[in-house]
Amino acid sequence: MARRRDHQDELVFLPLGGVGEIGMNVYLYGLGPEHRRKWLMVDLGVTFPDFREPGVDLVLPDLRFIEEERANLAGILLTHAHEDHFGAVAEMWPRLGAPIYGTRFTMAMLKEKLKETPWRAEMELHEILLGARLNIGPFDVELVDMAHSIPDTSGVFIRSGVGTVFHSADWKLDPHPGAGRPTDEAKLKQFGDEGVDVLVCDSTNILSQGHTVSEKTVAASLGEIIRRATGRVAITSFASSVGRLLNIAKATDAAGRSLVLAGRSMHRTVELARETGLWPEHLKVHDEDDFQNLPRDNVVALLTGSQGEARAALARVSEQQHPRVSLTRGDLVIFSARAIPGNEHAIIGIQNRLADMGVEIMTEWDGGPIHTSGHPRQQEVLKLYEWLRPKTLVPMHGEPRHLETHVAFARAHGLDAVSPVRDGTVVRLLPGDAQIVDDAPVGRIYRDGQLLVPYEDEAVRERRKSSFAGCVVVSVVMDKKGEFVADPAISLIGVPQLAANGDSFFDVAQTAAIGAIASIPRPRRKSVELSSEAVRKSVRSAINLAWGKKPIVRVLLSVVK
Repeated sequence: MARRRDHQDELVFLPLGGVGEIGMNVYLYGLGPEHRRKWLMVDLGVTFPDFREPGVDLVLPDLRFIEEERANLAGILLTHAHEDHFGAVAEMWPRLGAPIYGTRFTMAMLKEKLKETPWRAEMELHEILLGARLNIGPFDVELVDMAHSIPDTSGVFIRSGVGTVFHSADWKLDPHPGAGRPTDEAKLKQFGDEGVDVLVCDSTNILSQGHTVSEKTVAASLGEIIRRATGRVAITSFASSVGRLLNIAKATDAAGRSLVLAGRSMHRTVELARETGLWPEHLKVHDEDDFQNLPRDNVVALLTGSQGEARAALARVSEQQHPRVSLTRGDLVIFSARAIPGNEHAIIGIQNRLADMGVEIMTEWDGGPIHTSGHPRQQEVLKLYEWLRPKTLVPMHGEPRHLETHVAFARAHGLDAVSPVRDGTVVRLLPGDAQIVDDAPVGRIYRDGQLLVPYEDEAVRERRKSSFAGCVVVSVVMDKKGEFVADPAISLIGVPQLAANGDSFFDVAQTAAIGAIASIPRPRRKSVELSSEAVRKSVRSAINLAWGKKPIVRVLLSVVK
């Protein structure tokens, strides 16, 4: 590892999320001498819990590193308004207190999220123009339009006295993204002519060859399906995919049908798109209250819940629990979104319930694509290399398999590439050759109901364990002589009623608890801690012997006069 001089200006890159995972994107750039750096945060996103995190509502990044450096945090620059890039701002901002910068649609989405926060009035929000160049502290940054699945997505060109870096954000090459501007090829080529030392680039689709399908092609497919349909058409997609929603609205209008929105986030996105000039006034939408009053062959419904979310509109429709929207035999549901890994089980459950109702389900169509990605495939990444002509690649936005494939791809096309970069890796980008120089603490914070709890919190671990092996609560009441006042009370949670030999697990636990106390000499039973631990171990061991699983065992031991 190269030795650094404390007085030398450096530009470093430190991901606190989004590198080694897909989601929870938080990227720090540090400028200055090692112990006197100023920091720029690019994006501050969330990810969503999976089966390993029962009861957790949301997963947020652990910002302890930059919290300690908050006096040196010049600002937070948001590249776009997807939850995995801006979703943590509302909850984590009080820990940082830095000004926030973003383009018009991004800031409109953020302000909507901030309405429910008590600190909204304290926040310094800066709406900046598309393609703007500005200084955030010592950082000279210039934005460039990048096509994505949400409008106003911007890549970030960072100029410094030690060199230049291009941070791609999420992007693809699509001349017809549906809403917002396409990727600005001319400006990217200008950056390339100026000189790009390091490219920090999206790796999400690097495993796929070719080019990402255009939203225009998807729009044509959806338009033809709507035109041919005889019953109701319901389409579920990401509510933030404004281009997709807009194209569906146009296809609905062309087919002479009425567009109904179901789900709060659908309404919010369309309203904000209209306010920011992205949604034409002539494209009318109906509230879900109008659904039942429209003829079956006149309806196209846009529903939230493409990822199987339990409380979203589509899940409630599939359970026949939605108060205003219902589907019947002969209706069609189009899934115009790919499943995020981990969501497959919930999505299939919804599809099975719809199938039981006689509803036709469409996840693919022989006539053409019905969904597409917002991220670049290999040939698009290669185009970006050609335009920018960077010397070095640092991969971001991907799991390890994406990152290391991107490293190999870059090296195969003549670029240097830094590896392995993961959350918490400090990479000195400039001056000189980019290299890993340090690491920083990273982790996850859970939003659990109204609380924010650390990843290490015992409650989530115990929930995970109890979901596999249940829980046993043993209540023991003894007198001062160490004798039972009554038989131990047992509560079994998630434990079978009977063992293989027919014995009741209630009896197994109660017998083990009585035996544990009986095995302790009477004078030593006065130790509540010793007696409780003996009961815990005995009950756990007895149930494991009869069941083959070790439940969580909690002992409540009381001594009465």
